Amino acid sequence: MINILMIEDDTEFAELLSEYLAQYDIKITNFEDPYLGLSAGVKKYDLLILDLTLPGMDGLEVCQEVVEKYDIPIIISSARSDINDKVEGFAIGADDYLPKPYDPKEMYARITSLLRRYSKSEKADLDIPKSEFELKGDTLYFKREALSLTPAEFEVLNLLVKHQGVTQSREQIINTTGSMSIDSQGKSLDVIISKIRTKLGDNKRIQAVRGVGYKLV
Repeated sequence: MINILMIEDDTEFAELLSEYLAQYDIKITNFEDPYLGLSAGVKKYDLLILDLTLPGMDGLEVCQEVVEKYDIPIIISSARSDINDKVEGFAIGADDYLPKPYDPKEMYARITSLLRRYSKSEKADLDIPKSEFELKGDTLYFKREALSLTPAEFEVLNLLVKHQGVTQSREQIINTTGSMSIDSQGKSLDVIISKIRTKLGDNKRIQAVRGVGYKLV
């Protein structure tokens, strides 16, 4: 059984989603109060579904606290349509953002896809030596040498390092990287990847996956 923590103050919506997902052996435990949700033992759950408009604490603050303390995939589920909320959510560390209203079938698809990616990422972490990349504060080290990176280069490489061996889509990279220019973002990403390869001194470490994005191997 998949156990999901949900922090959502719309109890009727949470109940409907819970009833739908139960048929797929997915159990949702919902908390209306974000403070209770954060103290519910986050690490015992497989995934977090998080609303943004919550009583007493903004969902983005909840997201940031969870990312800092736990290693758990996060799907933001919100009626807030401001693009800035979406961009900030990805920048903080959310893995997906599903605007309300949506069909529960789509949430099920997002959950299974995200858990599959996390499972592959964990396997990749076991298969690939971690010693080559190390994060200390705001500095990334490659083979124990500090890398001189711009903010955008740091954010892109840090994302690829976190998900080493797993392809990250162009959209994921762009949305997660707050330092990248919104204008001509596709070209900007390609330029940044090229500069990172140069600084690593290895053009083969970051591979382009045609039609999808990039991965660190």
